[in-house]
Amino acid sequence: MTVLTIVVLISACEKNGENERKISHYNNTESHETGMNCMNCHRSGGEGEGWFNVGGTVYNEQMNAVFPNATIRLYTGENGTGQLKGTIEVDGKGNFYTTESIDFSGGLFPSVEGQNSTKYMTTAIGAGACNSCHGVSTDKLWTN
Repeated sequence: MTVLTIVVLISACEKNGENERKISHYNNTESHETGMNCMNCHRSGGEGEGWFNVGGTVYNEQMNAVFPNATIRLYTGENGTGQLKGTIEVDGKGNFYTTESIDFSGGLFPSVEGQNSTKYMTTAIGAGACNSCHGVSTDKLWTN
């Protein structure tokens, strides 16, 4: 059983169209474009550094301010059941992202863990462009 745990920010120089490794971590504040779909730029051929496989923003319960230093977990089953496939730290600006490879086959069920609660997504996702729906056609991601 392989569990992908993403907890460190590691950067490499982007050369000749190669993917630069980028992983969010607690307290870091170098991210930008809060609430936007990260994959608009952070994709192969895009202007962003690194090709994100998962990216998004977490807000507070009122959805009027970001919630920094939360944790995103990706499970194979609903409500935190099944196999844990990845853990992504939310940075100090409320953003989370990773260029690490994530296997979405069969769908994954994300959770957002704050200081006082964990919120579970009730439907499986097949891709990690979280802000392509959240904040656009459905509520923002939030926790408390």
